[in-house]
Amino acid sequence: MAKKLVAGIDTSTQSCKVVVRDAESGELVREGRASHPDGTEVHPREWERALREAVTQAGGLDDVDAVGVGGQQHGMVCLDSRGEVVRPALLWNDTRSAQAARDLVSELGAQAWADAVGLVPVASFTGTKLRWLADAEPQNADRTAAVCLPHDWLTWRLAGGFEAVGLEGLFTDAGDASGTAYFSAESGEYRRDLLELAFRGRSPLLPRVVAPSEAGGTLSASWGREGALLAPGTGDNAAAALGLAAREGDVVLSLGTSGVVGAVTETAVHDASGTIAGFADATGRHLPLVVTLNAAQVLDATAKLLGVDHAGLADLALSAPSGADGLVLVPYLQGERTPNRPEATGAMHGLTLKTMTPAHVARAAVEGLLCGLADGIAALEAQGVSVRRVLMVGGGARSAAVQQLAPSVLGRQVVVPQPGEYVADGGARQAAWVLSGADAPPEWSLAPAQVFDLDDDARASGERVRARYAEVRDLTDGI
Repeated sequence: MAKKLVAGIDTSTQSCKVVVRDAESGELVREGRASHPDGTEVHPREWERALREAVTQAGGLDDVDAVGVGGQQHGMVCLDSRGEVVRPALLWNDTRSAQAARDLVSELGAQAWADAVGLVPVASFTGTKLRWLADAEPQNADRTAAVCLPHDWLTWRLAGGFEAVGLEGLFTDAGDASGTAYFSAESGEYRRDLLELAFRGRSPLLPRVVAPSEAGGTLSASWGREGALLAPGTGDNAAAALGLAAREGDVVLSLGTSGVVGAVTETAVHDASGTIAGFADATGRHLPLVVTLNAAQVLDATAKLLGVDHAGLADLALSAPSGADGLVLVPYLQGERTPNRPEATGAMHGLTLKTMTPAHVARAAVEGLLCGLADGIAALEAQGVSVRRVLMVGGGARSAAVQQLAPSVLGRQVVVPQPGEYVADGGARQAAWVLSGADAPPEWSLAPAQVFDLDDDARASGERVRARYAEVRDLTDGI
C-alpha cells in the first residue's frame, strides 16, 4: 500500500515553509521555503507567491492527501464583495492601531473585554486594526465584505479562492480566531457585537470555525491533487505547540521575531490586566499566551553593537557574573506588547565603570530578554495555570547563553528540541489527524532534545536577577 503524505505550511512573518511528511510515521519526505517581504504591511499576494515558490521547491502537492496551514496571527486581511483584497494586510507587529486599542478598552472596560473574549485589546489584535481602518480609511472599511486572518486567506486560496468557493468558503479554527478580539476561546463562538463595536457598526462576513480534526475544504487542482483535504489550519503558536506534541503543564517558549510564552492547559484565562491573552489551542484545549515584541532581535542588535557574531555574544555573556553586577537591559527596542507600551523604548540601568564592558552588556541583554519571559510565566501561574517544564524553540533558543541561563532565570527545567520547522510540522500533524479521522493527533516520534536542569544555587541566582530586573523595568519611557 502506498504511503499517504501530508503537507504542513508555515506562513510566518518572514517566510513561508513547506514540509511534506508521511502521515503515519511523521517521517520528513521533502521540504521547501521562500521569503516574505519586510515590513509590517504586506499585500497577501506576496504570501501566495512565496507559497507557490516553496511548494515547487518541496516537490509539489500532486501526491499529498491533506494540507494544514499554520500562520502568523492577528493580521488583518480585508476582502471586498468579489473576493479582492481591499488594502495591504496589517501584520501583528504593526502598532499604528495603538490608540484604537486604548479607545476600545476605554469604551468597554478591561474587565468586560477579559470576561467576553479572554483578552484585553492591544495594537496586535485584528479588532483594533479594524477600528483603525474604520477611522483612518473609512472608504476601505465600507468596501470590506469579509475579514479573515493570514492563514485563513492562504487556505482559501488553496481551495481555489472566490472563483471556486466564494467568500462563504473562508474557514478558520478556534486557535487563530481567538486572537482577533471578537472570538471567545471559552465559548467557541464569535462575538459579533464586539466586531461591530470595533468596526464602527460594520458587520462583515467572518470565516466559519471548523473543529480541530474536521476538513474545512479541499485542494484546488491548480495547487496539486484535486480533492486533497484542507485541515482547519491554526495560528502559528498553536501550530508550534501541536508540532512539539506539547501536553498539559508544558510551556512553549518561542524566541523568534516575537517572544511567546504559551501554556497548554484546560484552564480558560480571563486576565483583565491584559498581560495574558486567553487563546485556544489547535486540539480543543486552551493556550493562554504572553507575547513580547522583543525577542531574538535583542540578541541580534546586541551582537551588532558589540561587533561579534552570536557565538561571540554567548561567550561574552557567559564570561560575566550572574546579574551582570547590577547592569540591567530593559529590552523594549521596538515598543512593547506585554506590557502594553507600544511607544516605549529600551533602557540600560546600572552603568558604572565596572559594568561598562562588552561582557556585562552581553549578559544584561540575555538576562533582560529572559526576565521579560519569566514575568510571563509568573503571570500564567497567577491565573491558575500549571507550569511543569519549558520547551524552548526558535532562533534565539540556539544561543548557548540563552540555553544555559534560561533554567536559572525561568526557575524550572528547560528542554530545547532540535531546531526544526515546528509550525509547519504542526500543520502537517493536523492534516494527518484530519486524514485519519481519529480522536487525537497521531503520535509522531520527536528527535532527542537537550535538557537543562536547575539546581538550588542556580534557582537562587535567578531569583536575584529577576528581583533586580523588577526594580527597573517600569522606569523606561513610554509607559
